[in-house]
Amino acid sequence: MLGLLPACRQPAAPSHKTTAPKQAAAPPATVAAPISNPVLPGDYPDPSVDKLGDTYWASATTSNWGPIFPLLRSKNLSEWELVGHVFPDKLPAWADYYFWAPEISFEKGKTYIYYTAHKRGGNLCVAVASADRPEGPYTDHGPLVGQEVGSIDGFPMRDENGVLYLIWKEDGNSRNRPTPIWAQQLSEDRKSLLGQPRELFRNDQRWEGNLVEGVSMVRRGDYFYAFYAGNGCCGNACTYGTGVARAKKLLGPWEKYAQNPVMLSNDTWKCPGHGSVTQRNGQWFLLHHAYHNRGWEYVGRQGVLSEFRWTAAGWPEFINQRTSGTPGVPTTQSRQAVRDEFEGRALGRAWQWPVEAKPTFALKDGQLRLTARPDAGGAALGHPVYTADFTASTTLLAASQLPAGAAAGLAALGDPENTLALTAGGGKLQLWQLEKGKRRVLGETVLPAVPAVTLRLEAQGGKQYRFSYSTDGGKAWQPLPAGNAPIDGAYLPPWDRGVRAGVLALGPATVTAAFDDFVLDGKP
Repeated sequence: MLGLLPACRQPAAPSHKTTAPKQAAAPPATVAAPISNPVLPGDYPDPSVDKLGDTYWASATTSNWGPIFPLLRSKNLSEWELVGHVFPDKLPAWADYYFWAPEISFEKGKTYIYYTAHKRGGNLCVAVASADRPEGPYTDHGPLVGQEVGSIDGFPMRDENGVLYLIWKEDGNSRNRPTPIWAQQLSEDRKSLLGQPRELFRNDQRWEGNLVEGVSMVRRGDYFYAFYAGNGCCGNACTYGTGVARAKKLLGPWEKYAQNPVMLSNDTWKCPGHGSVTQRNGQWFLLHHAYHNRGWEYVGRQGVLSEFRWTAAGWPEFINQRTSGTPGVPTTQSRQAVRDEFEGRALGRAWQWPVEAKPTFALKDGQLRLTARPDAGGAALGHPVYTADFTASTTLLAASQLPAGAAAGLAALGDPENTLALTAGGGKLQLWQLEKGKRRVLGETVLPAVPAVTLRLEAQGGKQYRFSYSTDGGKAWQPLPAGNAPIDGAYLPPWDRGVRAGVLALGPATVTAAFDDFVLDGKP
């Protein structure tokens, strides 16, 4: 990991999400340094943030990548350390995929994660897990609500009388229906809903399109404020924006701001929305996701911090929609490449795998040893990318010893059915693509009998890829296919995820591939 903050543990402090905080203090006399966005570079959709003591904690959607829900901490909202995951090893027993919108919240010495997932044999549900400290370990308490069309984006909030409620969205847009935002009383142990749900508001404004979602609430002065997202979330045709509504009582009536949306796309950041509100030294911020106009869906929805102020009429006003910053490596403190030598006993926390097919792997003698899988996508481990233009490489050991019917190598990974890879095995190097589960070979050559082969991919604009290999430790490179024409990888990313660069191994489970290193070098 790069740019890590010192390890710390802070005493419990009340959360703005489940208590009624006092009026914000006046801004400090000194002006804070400009924010360099993204503060969470890479694929961090639907980020949430809350503060415990003097430390901010955040999480974000992982969808169908495991481990599930990152746990990040920061002292300043700008520099973040990935310290673990809510579900690091196993899926919750009741769920199978679409792990979305984790909302982190602190109260009475406990940490709560309200999250969305798809119920096995059912639909999308809002569930909750808890821990005695933010780092975990977490105990899952299962679903709280799962309506017929699905329920997503849970958020906890206490009303004007201190009664705890769960706020969520009914996923009506999945069935071409409206998308009500509901509130229902939540038991103090967070294990069940009480009474009947009450609708707060729904998508009834033109700019909101077919949905409103991702509600984050704060209480300021006499009002509850609901920041929410509207319209289409994802892909380069997205139309997402951010709106706000307010009410003097949690259950309403709710009034939407006449000047909504309060935040839309600008020259750099596209489709901003679905975040949570936080404060720093008297300043107000929304930590939300947005696409950078260079990387779009290939890098993913990145974590952006946008400041706002309150108008005399009591509405939020974002200070500068032209949010500063350019894509970068995963720290504002360093421009170094990500380099993993696979030392130690555990894989780095940034590595991910498909939740549908977690691979078997181990670190031994400075090597990553990945057990093959016989399915078309093989066993895959992916690393998030941070820019649309990057180079990734890996050294595969004993490649010439991989038998016929087995192969291992370097890949651009969309999901288990969409891959672009250069692999070695059975005496040959092969460039191939997997698109919607169908495999096609794009180039092939004889693999020399050498102790190791280094494989490289170069991405341009997130979707154009060139592959090459070296048999002398990277001194000389040979393109595959010959001519080095770029390969179109536009098909790779699913609608809600970015591309990963990583390694894979295909073939019978008796085969293990050994990787000596992995390097990811992003270009701003």
